[in-house]
Amino acid sequence: MTMSPRPALCGAHQTLSAAEVAARIAQLAASLRALRPRARMLGVIADNSPEWIVVDLAAQRAGVSLVPLPGFFTLAQMQHAVDTTGMDALFCAMPEMALALGFERKTLEGAELPWFRRDAQPVAVPVGTSKITFTSGTTGAPKGVCLSAMQQRAVAVALVQATSHIRIERHLSLLPLSVLLENVAGVTAPRLALATCCVPPLAEVGVLGATEFDPLICLDAIERWQADSVILLPQMLLALTAALEAGVPRPSTLRFAAVGGAKVAPALIARARAVGLPAYEGYGLSECASVVALNVPGADRPGSVGRALSHVDVRINDNHEIEVAQSDLLGYLGVEARASKWLHTGDLGRIDEDGFLYIDGRYKHQLITSFGRNVAPEWPEAELISTAVIAQAAVFGEARPRLCAVIVPRSHAVTDAAIDAAVRVANHQLPDYAQIAHWIRAPEAFSARNGLATPNRRVRRDAVWKHYRARLESLYETNSDVRAFL
Repeated sequence: MTMSPRPALCGAHQTLSAAEVAARIAQLAASLRALRPRARMLGVIADNSPEWIVVDLAAQRAGVSLVPLPGFFTLAQMQHAVDTTGMDALFCAMPEMALALGFERKTLEGAELPWFRRDAQPVAVPVGTSKITFTSGTTGAPKGVCLSAMQQRAVAVALVQATSHIRIERHLSLLPLSVLLENVAGVTAPRLALATCCVPPLAEVGVLGATEFDPLICLDAIERWQADSVILLPQMLLALTAALEAGVPRPSTLRFAAVGGAKVAPALIARARAVGLPAYEGYGLSECASVVALNVPGADRPGSVGRALSHVDVRINDNHEIEVAQSDLLGYLGVEARASKWLHTGDLGRIDEDGFLYIDGRYKHQLITSFGRNVAPEWPEAELISTAVIAQAAVFGEARPRLCAVIVPRSHAVTDAAIDAAVRVANHQLPDYAQIAHWIRAPEAFSARNGLATPNRRVRRDAVWKHYRARLESLYETNSDVRAFL
């Protein structure tokens, strides 16, 4: 009996063969090409679905730069991305969002997602830019990273080489397709390996709205979709591990769970594997089109992020900072091209004698939460200090699901209730991932006298952390929740 080929894409209500996907891509690409020289810069705001992938691949075919916009961005951050890229076309599943961004509803043959247009002046981008991915933003203005199709494919090819022995046939997307890690490692790589990409709406895999993750729904989805592989953020791995430890049945088909976006404790990897989750930590950068290094079965060292993949070179400079070299690094939107082929990552690390890479911390103070969101602490600190009752603030949260803060009120007369209200006001100006979830009150101001600030009142962050570390860490223990948050 002849076996039918496995499907290429599966969504909530449709299953597409490779031929059907190719036909949709060809039709939409033809429509996009017919609009040229207009429709130079194309955005997409939509939930996970096969059509999202069709848009991505059709844009590549038509030679149109694509800008995926994450749903967790604020309207202001989305507007920044729209304006700085000169975006003049948009696929958007939320018409009210498109209208708020200055677009008008139009029609386009072959488009299954709602189509919008606006007049915009073109913006200069590096030659060969196929995609512009915006980081979650260390400040209110996210940074646009320009990527070529060749660069993305090089990562995917290296991932296929590194994981070929796992024999992945079905990959289930648990992260938004707008997140570069899922886009490249969860779609481009499986497609090259002729695996099926399963891309149901995020709510059906446990990502509920912008902030909540349900591990029970997720585990059920992995089993229902018969997934061989998934990509997880550390906080998702923690929630899934806790659910399995509580007795929830483990997925029967899962062979590989890549974990990235932020540092993972070796103890968590051990816990996950003990309950049947095949968790393997990796490391990547948007500038390098996602994955740089990865642990895999047979080449695995918990505590490290694995060996560098075949498409990159990695070294440690004299400042113990990790540097990465990859062909076709295009750079950032609006920034002149770098003179050196070596990219400074901002991460401190080391490479052992067997080639495994270890991440030891951040070169600067930028935080990366356990959901992989980049936050410069100065950003939420500025919002806190802008309120009427907070004089000083120091924000922390490296590798934690939510941020915490040490707060100095403007006077001893300020009550804790007033501080709590001020924190809520500040949070209203911030996206979920940069909001303050927990805080403690400092008994005295940060000053040069107590060593917590410089003579010009600049907070000495390391000193504040050392002084208040025990109290801050206890916040996460006393405020724990059985649910994880995105």
